[in-house]
Amino acid sequence: MAQPASARITTAKKANRNFIEWKPKQGSTFLHKNCVLRQHCWRPINAVTFVVASNAKIDIGSLQFHELEEKVREFGEPLYRARQIADWLYQKRVQSFAEMTDLPQEFRNRLTEKLGFSRIEVVRVLGSHDTTRKFLFRLNDESLIETVLIPASPALYGSRSDRRTICVSTQVGCAYGCKFCASGLEGFSRNLKPNEIVDQIIAVERETGEKIDNIVFMGMGEPLANFENVMRAIRIINAPWGLGIGARHITVSTSGLAPQIRQLADEPLQIRLAISLHGATDAVRNQIMPINRRYNLETLLSACDYYATRKKQRLTFEYILIAGVNDSDEQAQLLARHAKRLSAKVNLIPYNTVHGLPWSRPSQDRQEAFLSILRYRGVAATLRREKGHEIDAACGQLRLQTKRELETASS
Repeated sequence: MAQPASARITTAKKANRNFIEWKPKQGSTFLHKNCVLRQHCWRPINAVTFVVASNAKIDIGSLQFHELEEKVREFGEPLYRARQIADWLYQKRVQSFAEMTDLPQEFRNRLTEKLGFSRIEVVRVLGSHDTTRKFLFRLNDESLIETVLIPASPALYGSRSDRRTICVSTQVGCAYGCKFCASGLEGFSRNLKPNEIVDQIIAVERETGEKIDNIVFMGMGEPLANFENVMRAIRIINAPWGLGIGARHITVSTSGLAPQIRQLADEPLQIRLAISLHGATDAVRNQIMPINRRYNLETLLSACDYYATRKKQRLTFEYILIAGVNDSDEQAQLLARHAKRLSAKVNLIPYNTVHGLPWSRPSQDRQEAFLSILRYRGVAATLRREKGHEIDAACGQLRLQTKRELETASS
């Protein structure tokens, strides 16, 4: 049985289910320190399956401030307790009700009884300080998700160079099946809850000691397919009682869910919108993005027109350059036309190779030629430089790699 260099993995039968016994090797760089501390980590192989019990507790980290006040009132406590709880959650960043030491013990006991307090656990980290870092997190139900911390670059969004951008996930897996993406290779499991979205930011800040000041919803999953939970998370991220990150530093990306784009346009927060376009014609988008068969290019652009009339923020087209698929001069000319229509920026992203998929990135010369056409047509366009290619930073790769290693080791 093949074994990773960093851990010894065995299999066993436990309660009539297949389990993996993970015994980490001390000093390993493969596993996060949280796993090294465990002598035996039993994890079910099929742990991504998620079932919500009818009596499942609402997690306290998913509540808005007025909902915290309602809960406090239900418990017969003074309303200022809601502010205390919010401070413990988002300023002091505690990880249990027991740590909220200025709350009465009886009140903490009732909170523990009635509300959930979930935590996410760092399992694996790739990259190092001052480089793109990818985090693999384990959720309470054993699902795995990814988050990426990206050092700022003036070439990325044209802003100051000392930002720290975090790319967060909104779903476990993805149901939309973009042909170039690893996130959906093993299908869709479930939506993330608001607290699981916010906790990614808190966990990365705790792990790195760095302040995050720019959020992009471009990780695993389709954010607008989890609209309600994403918006609840954004309100917590933005609120002064929450993480206090300005709406203009929050970007939501979509592969093209036109009705939800219109719905987002009617939200009061001035958050940014990025469209994962990746093709300037229906023929190209149909080839690599199945969502285009439901909402074709003109339907998508019409929804973007509506968004642009409601928001002050400039749209961004995200465009992954894939060799021989969407990197032709013709595609560049048509992309420029779409961008001019909406006064949109274009962010060109050379494709990050995904193991098991046939796509590759264009040559550097082809990338530069594509960029030149956009700029010649008067489009504000950038070409993203190397940001994570060496650590397989494209969405879903680390999760997929880890799951397959575990499966291989158990066979």
